[in-house]
Amino acid sequence: MAEAAAFQGTGPSPARRWLRRTLTVAVGAPLLAGLLHNPAPAQAAADTPVSRTVDVAIDTLTPSAPVEGDTVTVTGTLTNRGKRTITDATVNLRVGPRMDSRSEIDQVARRKGFRSDSDPRPLDAPEIDIANLPVGVPRDFRISVPVSELDLDDEGGVYQLGVSLSGQTSDARWDRVLGIERTFLPYQPEPTAKRTQLTYLWPLISSAHISADTASDEQQSAVFQDDELAEELRPGGRLDEMVSLGKDLPVTWVIDPDLLASVDAMANGYRVKDGTGHAAGTEPNRKLAERWLGQLEAAVQGRKVVALPFADPDLASLAHRGKAVPGSLKHLQSATALAGSTVETILHVQPATDFAWPVDGAVDPSIMAVATSAGARKVIARSDSIQDDDLSYTPTAARPLGGGTTAVVSDAELSTAFQGDMVRAETSTLAVQEFLAQTLAITLEQPQDRRSVVVAPQRQPSVSQAQAMAAAVRGLGAKRWTEPLDLVAAAAAKPDPDATTAVPRAGQYPKKLRATELPVDAFRDMKTTGDELDDFKVILSDATRVVPPIGNAINREMSTSWRGRTTEAAIYRVDVQDVLQRLTKSVVLVDKSDLTLSGRSATIPVTVQNRLLQDVEGLVLRLTSSNGTRLKVDGGTSAELPITVRAGHSQSVKFPASANANGQVSMTAQLYTADGTPYGTSMTFSVKVSEMTPTVMLVIAGGVLLLVLAGVRMYSQRKRLAARAAEAEARAEAEAEGEDGAPEHTAAGTVGAPAAKDTTEGDTADGAGHPSDPDADTGSESGDPSGPGEKVDR
Repeated sequence: MAEAAAFQGTGPSPARRWLRRTLTVAVGAPLLAGLLHNPAPAQAAADTPVSRTVDVAIDTLTPSAPVEGDTVTVTGTLTNRGKRTITDATVNLRVGPRMDSRSEIDQVARRKGFRSDSDPRPLDAPEIDIANLPVGVPRDFRISVPVSELDLDDEGGVYQLGVSLSGQTSDARWDRVLGIERTFLPYQPEPTAKRTQLTYLWPLISSAHISADTASDEQQSAVFQDDELAEELRPGGRLDEMVSLGKDLPVTWVIDPDLLASVDAMANGYRVKDGTGHAAGTEPNRKLAERWLGQLEAAVQGRKVVALPFADPDLASLAHRGKAVPGSLKHLQSATALAGSTVETILHVQPATDFAWPVDGAVDPSIMAVATSAGARKVIARSDSIQDDDLSYTPTAARPLGGGTTAVVSDAELSTAFQGDMVRAETSTLAVQEFLAQTLAITLEQPQDRRSVVVAPQRQPSVSQAQAMAAAVRGLGAKRWTEPLDLVAAAAAKPDPDATTAVPRAGQYPKKLRATELPVDAFRDMKTTGDELDDFKVILSDATRVVPPIGNAINREMSTSWRGRTTEAAIYRVDVQDVLQRLTKSVVLVDKSDLTLSGRSATIPVTVQNRLLQDVEGLVLRLTSSNGTRLKVDGGTSAELPITVRAGHSQSVKFPASANANGQVSMTAQLYTADGTPYGTSMTFSVKVSEMTPTVMLVIAGGVLLLVLAGVRMYSQRKRLAARAAEAEARAEAEAEGEDGAPEHTAAGTVGAPAAKDTTEGDTADGAGHPSDPDADTGSESGDPSGPGEKVDR
């Protein structure tokens, strides 16, 4: 046969195979008759390990939902997992009867091995003959058959389609089923009168990538934790694939605004943490972000877009753990308020912002209360949480809960259809076929009624999962039993009066989900950071440089993306706190050394330093004395002065102080905001008071004066003694010269010599010296002429 040519060689002809089987039966008949007490193994009704000897993989089934006139083609591989080579094997198609319910589809999907009581008989044709199938060697197969030969009902329905391999081994020389794989064939030759309205959510959500830090440039470039977002934006990356696939599908885009803000920040120039600092992001990554945003903007034009609260907060964690911490709900409110403007600014579309989406659609009364507290009026739940056990059909998704709140209950089976590993073609194909079969079964449950069904898949599908999801949605494109409907319209659809509107009790919330919630400590950290930010922003001249990046980072701390990543979540919270504390500590009191205060009054300077890139204002500096009796500040125990410090500068404030007694006093300086809230840490220093009274000062002054007078007297006495000694020496020299033959004296003086100057005149004119000098003690004045060796005091 033509199909057999897909193998390496061909098997024996049908006639020869029939002859060999006939001979085998003839030869073995007597032996079987003699061993009736121990008959040869026949095909058991129940699944046996033998029927799993061969792994049959269905890699493709086209078309996935055939119509009359189509030819169904199945391709795949056969792998012998046993210990012996399989011989005389045959590959057959098995098409079962129509299935009547979704539960029957579930049962077939769970089966593994062959069951003769439930698996249909093989088609007579076509079949593929395999002479031998060695152990562990995969072998491809391909079977095609017209729809007209599948014996399908004219009204259509869901059918089981299986591919089986029958053959022999050396230890069992009889034909038996050694492997089988099942899938589903949805067949609806004509569109139904009332098609099911199907809403498929297409989520664009990622984890938190931006830190609380920003660069110091004018644009305040965002600082990313890492460069992993760029990997998702690359061609073939997860987010790139979501946009490339979704742009051609009738889906409702569900977007986390934080993802848009992150990609937009990357497109406008960003930085990435690098050790203790950060480095510039690459130009190729910037262009990747720019390209992705352009493609997404084009894809969502004219389409319905739902914006989740900023950073996709974990509503269940907030309801179960966060409410114990005051102020936690305000973060959800700010995240909700930010959602619409972010999406509209970046994508230029008006999104719906009144939807909340708890993790896995699991709800309880506290989750519903938290979800609606920030303005959401529609909560996306799931049918394994809000269950309709009493209904034999799938009801419409919308459920009015009262008070203007609507639960949009997504179908659990359809929503979880692609959560497994979809990398293998076999896994993806089986998931797509089961998804299509389930949707047709929903329509056929009550074909006379039009119902609305919502599919809410996993938040962050992988590339392979997204591809499988897209294949399933495309499989419904013929609109034979479904038609697309956006989420806003699905929430407004007429509800089924028989569908339950009861919200599960708190005790029914899944333990597995509760175990992965954010701890109470996480919300305490958020409160601490938020309070510090509130205290800090009031002193800033331009709070917009600080509040948005740190406020958004606090919102990211509540993200559902931290589920299962406890350590990473804690590290991120610490990083946010560190960034804020680094900023707040940039406005500090400069440490002072201890001071000594002499006198009754003085000024005490205190310096405030501002290392920020903007001015700080609205601060009050308070200086307090620990002992107001000994040392007062501006007449009291404490004093306050307003202060404004320019960016990158320091400012000193001088406080008047007055002392009343000696001793040491401890002083405390503390900054306060305008509303009296302490800002930063206080500074303490000591002041030693050494005050001197007037009596003490007079005693000290008198003592100093006496010392000065005593010094003057001693100096005067010494000068007189020196003058007398000089005069006595001069006289002695004059007398000595007279005895040796002095010249004759005349009235005019010494002969042949000029007249001597008047010593009295000379003393008066030149020799007097400074007024403070002591008077020369010259004795009584003589009228005799001076001797030739007499010194005249000039």
